[in-house]
Amino acid sequence: MRLILADDTVLLREGMVRLMEEEGHEVIASVGDGQTLIAAVTRFADAGEPPDVVVVDVRMPPTHTDEGLRAALTIRERWPDIGVLVLSQYVEKAYATELITSGQEGFGYLLKDRVMRVEEFVEALDRIGAGGVAFDPDVVRQLLARTTHTDPLSKLTPREREVLALMAEGHTNQGIAGKLFISQSAVEKNVNALLDKLGIAPEPGYSRRSLAIATYLTN
Repeated sequence: MRLILADDTVLLREGMVRLMEEEGHEVIASVGDGQTLIAAVTRFADAGEPPDVVVVDVRMPPTHTDEGLRAALTIRERWPDIGVLVLSQYVEKAYATELITSGQEGFGYLLKDRVMRVEEFVEALDRIGAGGVAFDPDVVRQLLARTTHTDPLSKLTPREREVLALMAEGHTNQGIAGKLFISQSAVEKNVNALLDKLGIAPEPGYSRRSLAIATYLTN
């Protein structure tokens, strides 16, 4: 996988470079701010060799507010086939909710601590590179905590909540089965049950999974 890494913390950035190279990925550029990131993506894309995934910190110079986020959104708009993994020190709830409920693919949102958990970080990166999504479990838990008072959520069993939380992280039914050590058919039954309890009926052009997540994350 071809990667571009963007983070203003040199030690973290260089550590990710070594980690990715050890995992067999190619880091084609490593930058420290949003403008340089967009310039690097443009250069490789124009040459017909775009990165597969861009990993970008939310807060970078010069203001250390949302430069990385704005750069990520620009990349998604100009080059929708490039995967984007956003890293953040804290849970940016508004942005995380928007991402989770957007229904788009090929992107993810992880807390920086997740980088230290090598296996989980690499798994998330591979999922995004394959066109899937990946969300930090801690982010999902914090967002779910905001909705425990809602009637739809109260109808779910503990197992159905676990399944829905893993759905929100971006796992497929097969991935959920592996995480929970249950059969894939059991996962499918739980998914169908929670969709029914949340009142999510089939609609042409819409993903029932995305609608299920949006229904109660935004309440």
